Amino acid sequence: MESNSTSDIVILSGNSHPELADLIADRLGVRKGGCSVYHKTNRETMVEIADSIRGKNIYIVQTGTKDVNNNIMELLIMAYACKTSSARSIVGVIPYLPYSKQCKMRKRGCIVTKLLAQMMCKSGLTHIITMDLHQKEIQGFYDCPVDNLRASPFLLQYIQESIPDYRNSVIVARNPGSAKKATSYAERLRLGIAVIHGEQKEAESDEVDGRYSPPCIPSVDRSRTMDVSVGVPVHPAKEKPPINVVGDVGGRIAIMVDDMIDDVQSFVAAAEVLKECGAYKIYVLATHGLLSSDAPRLIEDSPIDEVVVTNTVPHELQKMQCNKIKTIDISVLLSEAIRRIHNKESMSYLFKNVTLED
Repeated sequence: MESNSTSDIVILSGNSHPELADLIADRLGVRKGGCSVYHKTNRETMVEIADSIRGKNIYIVQTGTKDVNNNIMELLIMAYACKTSSARSIVGVIPYLPYSKQCKMRKRGCIVTKLLAQMMCKSGLTHIITMDLHQKEIQGFYDCPVDNLRASPFLLQYIQESIPDYRNSVIVARNPGSAKKATSYAERLRLGIAVIHGEQKEAESDEVDGRYSPPCIPSVDRSRTMDVSVGVPVHPAKEKPPINVVGDVGGRIAIMVDDMIDDVQSFVAAAEVLKECGAYKIYVLATHGLLSSDAPRLIEDSPIDEVVVTNTVPHELQKMQCNKIKTIDISVLLSEAIRRIHNKESMSYLFKNVTLED
């Protein structure tokens, strides 16, 4: 028997998204490995692997949900259990990487994504498969290979096949920071672009950064260093203009694109402005549909006609609360990535025509 036969593949799943793990196992034609992940009465996480995994290639399917800290601990304990059970390789299939938004230094905080990367590598993971990282540079935090797959082909296909008269659309960037992604979609669909400038609340990129240290006390002794009379110049504060649209959306379909939809208030505010500017239909497309808090109710009451997300994160409950939420299955992409890694084939086909802006 060849060393890369499918009998060496073992798909294990945590509690975050068992439905996605089932879809991946079905597409690969393998049976999910026996693994029980549960919590004791004192809330400690317990992992019990039922089958022998010695010398096997393990693929752990675990994504980030609202119960994010339990998701992480389950993944780490499962990976370490596989490592101590002499698995040949342990690949983490993490469609939505938790804490990916905390990848920049904020005041006296820390870069949590770097900490999480070190924990994952220490636990025994030898490879990471993920999708549409919040910042592509996150891959550099890991000491193991990271494949950052793209969901844009599925979303582009949805636009072409499921949005009537999509040729009369305009791709909208919710803020100037997402203009690169919007430009990428617009160039592939041969459409125009519009950018929303100014926001009702602070964007993540405009949060105050720095350390509020007390001013230095002037020394009595004169040093040989020349002092500047005005001291350290203060960085001027930003003042955002009222929210407005740069570009023509009148009489067109507005399609907003982003990597994730978590707090939908900014999307709703943008949709209201687009409606005032004459857009007759508004779609929101994103890879990760976290849809936290009362997002379904806000979407239902908003001018947004449809929210299209992939199944990297489970959101069946939100779909029951809001009929505007549609889901695209991306299990075929993850299963193909697993197959290629297992058979030691090139991954370049999955990144065909992917540019730095995607």
